[in-house]
Amino acid sequence: MNDLNKDIPSTEQEIDLIELAKTVWEKRKFVVKICIIGAIIGLVLAFSLPKEYKTEVILLPDTGSIGAAGNLSALASMAGINLQQNKQEIPPELYPDIVISTPFLVGLFDIQVKDMEENIDTTLYEYINNHQSKAWWSYILGLPKTIIELFSEEEEEVISSGNKSRIIRLSDDQESVLKNLENRIDTYIDNKTGEISLSVKMQNANISAYIADTITSYLQEYIIRFRTQKAREDLAFTEELYKEAQSQYYKTQQDYATFVDGNISIVSLRYKTMQDRLQNEMMLSYNIYNQMAQQLQLAKVKVQDITPVLKIIQPAVVPLKRSSPKRMLILIGMMFLSFSGACAWVFMKDYKSII
Repeated sequence: MNDLNKDIPSTEQEIDLIELAKTVWEKRKFVVKICIIGAIIGLVLAFSLPKEYKTEVILLPDTGSIGAAGNLSALASMAGINLQQNKQEIPPELYPDIVISTPFLVGLFDIQVKDMEENIDTTLYEYINNHQSKAWWSYILGLPKTIIELFSEEEEEVISSGNKSRIIRLSDDQESVLKNLENRIDTYIDNKTGEISLSVKMQNANISAYIADTITSYLQEYIIRFRTQKAREDLAFTEELYKEAQSQYYKTQQDYATFVDGNISIVSLRYKTMQDRLQNEMMLSYNIYNQMAQQLQLAKVKVQDITPVLKIIQPAVVPLKRSSPKRMLILIGMMFLSFSGACAWVFMKDYKSII
C-alpha cells in the first residue's frame, strides 16, 4: 500500500509535463511569433556590434642557456666573482599584471599605427579615442555624458609623471582610452608548459597584429631592463674604474719612461732609488689596471648571463577572419531566450487551469 502511494507523485508529475507540453503546442503560434521577434532582435544586435579582430602571440621563456650560464658562473667563481649575486627575477605569473599596468599601457599611447586600406595613420591613443566604431545604443546611453561635457570646462590632457615622483595623473579621456586598451589585451600563462599567450583585439586586423607584435617587444625590453638593472649599473661603475686605472697606468708608465730616458747615463744611488720607485708605481698601476680589465670582462659576462630571452613560438599574424561578434551564437541565444520567455508566459497565464 505504501509503494502505491509513492508512485502517485511521479505519475502526477508525468501528467503535468504532458499537460504543459500540450499547452505550449496549443499556443505555438504565439511562441513562434515571440521567437521570430527574438530572432530579429538578435540579428539587429549581431550586425550592430563592430567587428573585432584578434591576434595571438605565444612566447616561451628560454631555459636552454642554463648550461652555458653555469659554465660562466664557474669561471667567474674561480676569479672570486659570484654571478648569481643580486639576481633579480620576475615570475612569469606577473607578466599579465605588467602588461596591463598603467606605466606599460601609457607607454603604448604614442605608438604610430597605420592601415592604408582604411586611411589610418595616427597614434594608438588617437586611434582608440577617435577611430573606434560603437553600437548605436552606445551613443544613446552616452548622450547624458556628452551633454554634461558640453557645459563643463575642457580639461587639458596631460600625463603627469616625473623621475622624482611615481604618481601618474591622467585626464578623463586618457583614463577612458587606458581602460579600453586594457580590455583589449589578454595574457594567459600555462603553468604546465610555461607558455605565455598574449592576445590583442582591435577593430582593424593589421593594427591588431602590429600592436600584438609591439607589446611583445615592449614586454621583452621591460623584463630585460628589470632583470639586468643592477648588473648594468655595476658594469657602468666598473667601466669608470677601468678607465681611471688605465689612465693612471699610462701616466705612471710615461713618467717612468721619461725619467729613464732623461737619466740613462747617470750612475747614482739617488737616481736608482727614484727609478725603482717609479717602476714600482708603474707595476702597481699595471696590476690594478689588469684587475679592472678582468672585472670589466666579468661584468659584461654577468649582464649577458642574466639577460632573459623569450622565444617567440607563434609570431603575430594578421587575422583574416573576425573574432567577434559571434553572430550565429547571438542569434541562437536570443531565440532561446525568446522561446523560454514565451513558454514562461504561457505557463503563468494558464497556471490555474493546468493545476
